Order: sequence, then structure tokens, then C-alpha cells
Amino acid sequence: MYAVVETGGKQYRVTAGQTVRVEKLLGEPGSSISLEKILSGGAGSDTRVGDPYLAGARVEAEILAQDKGRKVTVFKYKKRKRYRIKNGHRQPYTALRIKSINL
Repeated sequence: MYAVVETGGKQYRVTAGQTVRVEKLLGEPGSSISLEKILSGGAGSDTRVGDPYLAGARVEAEILAQDKGRKVTVFKYKKRKRYRIKNGHRQPYTALRIKSINL
């Protein structure tokens, strides 16, 4: 069984037992969270599609970690103008383990 979940402005196709990294959510590691914006889901040929979300559907997940991703270097440069700026950025994320899918 799978579900397409929307969180943080992005969509993820998840299955039970899967670990997924999403945009940062509130909560402590080890706590449980419920995702309720389910776009579609099903198993095999039994697929349901929401309009835009499935009513009463939810995905239960456990927060594994609150962390930051790899560093991305941002370098701005303008030739012949002595303009050079170097910055770094680490995007925060939440690691979730999907426990159950209830459609």
C-alpha cells in the first residue's frame, strides 16, 4: 500500500516502513506525527484519488531526527567589478519513518 503525501509544499510517495526526509516539521525525535494531506493512495488496482485531498485519510509517522542537510556553496561573481560573495547554506530537514497508512 502506498500514499502520496503533501508536506512542506512538496509531494512524496510513501509506503509503510519507509524513511523519508521532508521539510522541517515541529516535534522532537521519537515523537509521533500524523500527516493528513493525502492526495492519493491505494494498493495495486485499488487506487483512490482525492479532490484535492482524501477525506478521513491519514499517514502515521515517527520523527527519527531533526537535522541539517549537506552544505551548499553559493558564489556570486561579476567580472571586472571586483564583486565576489561566497556564502554557504544548510537546509534543515526532518527524517520520518512511516508507521501506517490509513485510507
